Amino acid sequence: MDKNIITIDDLSAPILTEAAQAALAMVADMSVSLNPDEILAEAKDTLSLDDFGDMEFVSRLTLLCEEWSQDRTINNLGLLGLRGKLVTFAKNRLLIQDLLTRHPEIHNVKIEAPIIVAGLPRSGTTHLLNLLAADSRLRSLPLWESYEPVPTPGEEMGENGQDPRYERCDAQWQAMQQISPLMAAMHPMNPEHIHEELELMGPDFASYNFEWLSTSPRWRDYYFSTNQTPHYEYMKTVLKILTWQDGDVTGTQTRWVLKCPQHLEQLPVLKKVFPDAIIPITHRDPVSVIQSAATMVAYGRRAIRDSIDVPAIGDYWADRIYKLLEACVRDRSQIPAAQSIDILFHEFLADAFATIEIIYDKAGLVLTDKARSELQDFMDNHPRGRYGQVTYHLKRDFDIEPAALREKFQFYFDAFPVKAEI
Repeated sequence: MDKNIITIDDLSAPILTEAAQAALAMVADMSVSLNPDEILAEAKDTLSLDDFGDMEFVSRLTLLCEEWSQDRTINNLGLLGLRGKLVTFAKNRLLIQDLLTRHPEIHNVKIEAPIIVAGLPRSGTTHLLNLLAADSRLRSLPLWESYEPVPTPGEEMGENGQDPRYERCDAQWQAMQQISPLMAAMHPMNPEHIHEELELMGPDFASYNFEWLSTSPRWRDYYFSTNQTPHYEYMKTVLKILTWQDGDVTGTQTRWVLKCPQHLEQLPVLKKVFPDAIIPITHRDPVSVIQSAATMVAYGRRAIRDSIDVPAIGDYWADRIYKLLEACVRDRSQIPAAQSIDILFHEFLADAFATIEIIYDKAGLVLTDKARSELQDFMDNHPRGRYGQVTYHLKRDFDIEPAALREKFQFYFDAFPVKAEI
């Protein structure tokens, strides 16, 4: 048997690593509370700052705290992780507001003609983003910077000269690998990994990202009921901050490359906030996407929940992918052909450079010898499946028949010539 092939057969009844068992034992007797007032107070006390800006975000923070607190399957380790994420977002909001107050000129920075990849999760968006980011002419967002976009004033570099934000991100990744060692094969989260800009909406307590952190149907319904434009504008402001921190005080020297699956269901908003963006859209068999995404979610919950309803996870993400594609098919025509390209997953895998050349042509970028070399180096050093290739079992693990599921997505296959994979 190929040692590179990984089969996960304990999604419903996880066999935990020693590190996971030790972590659970360590926090078993703790009292963990998701209280919005306490979260905001901790952020203020830690930074000695107290201006969050517009406080309208508190209702969203409260909704998240209430929904997650009422989920009786989340254990203390899971609650601590969720609470830590919310505290980090609150701290980031304080730092962002403080910087904008001291330097209002940041609002004048331009974000010009970014390349923003949209597409289903597990459809090649991450690989395409990281490949594009290998071109040194483009500015991208590494994971460590997405987690903490603004440095903490007075915080010094580590002994090895590394940014302390990087060190904290690396420590999280090392801990995650001890608890969930197969995560690297599904979605690496090392500090330098180029990440989604959606993380920059976190301090505004917005985006569908919270659905990935925990089962959140109330949050999902709230998200669907509200206009996401203000949150995209907030994200754009943080991009301006990052550009300004780089020393580009006008933004005219920086061209961003970004990506997020959420954009599929927010194409009109994306176009409104980034009117000159070039938008490559990846397309893949949704059945493959669902089994991959649902497996990753179920596996990621093995140590943070006392019980895992694996079929329910499959149903949730089948519905969620349906909604993403429903919106994409409805709104795709709102993005002009001159600013967009549809990328079929199987064609991208077969010839990545052919896809890159089309994107560069749309973006007005020349694929120079240097850029081609940088992209080739990335592909050579990041082959698909280098951490192992996970095999997925939709029927066995989620009790979902692939053929029956695919029928529900016929509208999508009618709109795009996607290749069925399963």
